[in-house]
Amino acid sequence: MNLTRWFLFLLLMVNFSCTMQVTEENLPSAADAIAQVSSGTLVRISDLKSDYIGSRNIDVWLPEDYSSSKKYKTLYMHDGQMLFDANTTWNKQEWRVDETVSKLIANGEISPFIVVGIWNGGVNRHNEYWPQKPFEAIPKKVQEEFYSYQRDENTFLFGGKVSSDNYLKFLVQELIPYIEKNFSVYNSQESRFIAGSSMGGLISWYALMEYPEVFAGAACLSTHWPGMLEPENPGTAEFFNYIENNLSKLNGHKVYFDYGDQTLDELYPPLQKHVDSIFLNQDYPENLWQTRFFPGDDHSEQSWSNRLDVPLRFLFSSLEKDKM
Repeated sequence: MNLTRWFLFLLLMVNFSCTMQVTEENLPSAADAIAQVSSGTLVRISDLKSDYIGSRNIDVWLPEDYSSSKKYKTLYMHDGQMLFDANTTWNKQEWRVDETVSKLIANGEISPFIVVGIWNGGVNRHNEYWPQKPFEAIPKKVQEEFYSYQRDENTFLFGGKVSSDNYLKFLVQELIPYIEKNFSVYNSQESRFIAGSSMGGLISWYALMEYPEVFAGAACLSTHWPGMLEPENPGTAEFFNYIENNLSKLNGHKVYFDYGDQTLDELYPPLQKHVDSIFLNQDYPENLWQTRFFPGDDHSEQSWSNRLDVPLRFLFSSLEKDKM
């Protein structure tokens, strides 16, 4: 495998204004949103401003039966521009979120929920998604070496200083209150979940551990444990140290990991096994933690869409069902 090519692949993954309570009476049609969905409705919050990070689009997917007379749980997902419509993505792939969630709801496998797709920050994706406290535990000299990494001869890997703590402040202090004011959703910890892939997997488990009082669970697909290109580096070790030292903060939280073994995912099996050993050594409840291996899957939206139903069933099933 050409690791450099797939590393660059990772790095490149990179108007309706919701100012009123969204009800079934004022929902936009699918044509009003830029991305097209095959089921449900997509609401675009354009260029949402923040005191902590750069402004960005937010795409909110509502299930077909969305009604202000009901309350829904919420799934917050990173890399929001990649979730719904392959015709609008850079690589012509998508997560097929609307198709998968709608099918699971129609089959009675999960209760309806809404999906909040948070667009990534483009050149700032790496610095917004790299867990900040583990990064700051790396020796300063190594941090500077990381900052010197280049995507190509014209651009650096990091668009600036690691700022994931501010990214999470945006989620917790600005975006979540906005969603809970304008959409018919529960405003309780047990009803909020977070998910992402690759670097989005890193920021998902970090969000759960930094804000266990805000989120009830996280799904981390093809988690990019190296952080950089090399599988073994000081950043990887600090991810492990942080999880080991903070896992006890979770109590009743659901945690999902998965990985394949092709392209960039080829790096992950031994690293994920190390993370699994931390969960095992701390006796994390089996019904609350799951790691799945998908042989033959690569590092792409196509692979993630093919198995998206697995983490969704895990996150949105009842504990009673988990024990069956």
